[in-house]
Amino acid sequence: MDISATQPSAAPGSQMVRQALGKTPSELRFLHEGTELVLAVLVGRAARHLDDVHRQFTDAAQQAATTLTRAVAGTTSINSLGVLQHSATQIDILAARRADAVDRLGEAINAYRQVTADKPTATPHPHALPAPSTAARRTRR
Repeated sequence: MDISATQPSAAPGSQMVRQALGKTPSELRFLHEGTELVLAVLVGRAARHLDDVHRQFTDAAQQAATTLTRAVAGTTSINSLGVLQHSATQIDILAARRADAVDRLGEAINAYRQVTADKPTATPHPHALPAPSTAARRTRR
């Protein structure tokens, strides 16, 4: 049996960018300058966010599966309030956040495609990154 067919990607955001644009998120930022670079960086951030939320979702689901496996095997005590009461809520929230992150990345990819359509790619300085927006600076504090 092919394990790769049954195992989801550990980095669905990066995979989504590669499938949609033919480049990794990190490769995109070296292709542009100006507005296109800002969008390339936005796509990369959205991909990393999806990858992070996906990792959290996967960790929570695997922890719940482990708890259930131990409960079935009788190797752990069962909480009388419910085996999954807390973790089920956490998994639901993370699943919703993951779905939202997929939507946001799709929107960023579409914006990138619209702005870069029919434009030649520039080759800016290899370390060129756009300055963070005022809103981004406020949220980091």
